[in-house]
Amino acid sequence: MLGSCLETVRKTTPLVHNITNYVTVNDVANALLACGGSPIMSDEPEDVEDITSICAGLNINIGTLNQRSIEGMFRAGAKANELGHTVLLDPVGAGASALRTNTAIRLMESIRFQVIRGNVSEIKTLALGSGKTRGVDADAADTVTDRNLGDMVAFAKAFAARTGAIAAITGAIDLVADANVCYVIRNGRPEMSRITGTGCQLSGIATAYAAANPENRTEAVAAAVCLMGLAGEIAFARMQLGDGNSTYRNRIIDAICNMDAETLNRGAKYELR
Repeated sequence: MLGSCLETVRKTTPLVHNITNYVTVNDVANALLACGGSPIMSDEPEDVEDITSICAGLNINIGTLNQRSIEGMFRAGAKANELGHTVLLDPVGAGASALRTNTAIRLMESIRFQVIRGNVSEIKTLALGSGKTRGVDADAADTVTDRNLGDMVAFAKAFAARTGAIAAITGAIDLVADANVCYVIRNGRPEMSRITGTGCQLSGIATAYAAANPENRTEAVAAAVCLMGLAGEIAFARMQLGDGNSTYRNRIIDAICNMDAETLNRGAKYELR
């Protein structure tokens, strides 16, 4: 059951090194603490190898790139691979600019990622080597629906087989796939897309879950995705008159903090394909 992955994270408190974007870095740290992990942030090239060496996982998020942070990503990724640590790529906005697209593709060529998490447009960009996204949001044509679900499940499995990484494609319907199995997940609320950083938070949490559960990584990443979506549902149910985006963000983090295995097992909405 997915709840066992949650319990392992809370028992082991995996330390996660985050090279993440400046817009959401504080929320990523708080979400990691809420889920039972421990965050550390560094993108300075002279610092990242030492930092990632003491961690269980590395979360690379390309949301606010600069040449210093890009160098830090490559150096931290190489060190994490050398040590056998879990590494996740969040290709934020891949397809929106040449720098983002080329950096994401170069990272994939140089670093072994155990997890790649993004929206459909971002993952298609990585699969094709080029693409188009609307900022950090998925293009309207790139959505997982019940109509195209079979094709998208096949795409996710094929992408995972080619890259050797678990593919976590998030949107209205979430897909978490390795080469053999795909979790089709229907947790979450549309209002979550109106808050900056829910995807970035999920990438940090997924890194912690994958690092803490190396023997069943696909299930662990699926548990993280269900956890985030379920937290969005619980948080929305607790909204009161006058509450807005800021309150909703905080309520999501509170719901992550208060989540237990029973609640996750009971509330997770998924099927295996």
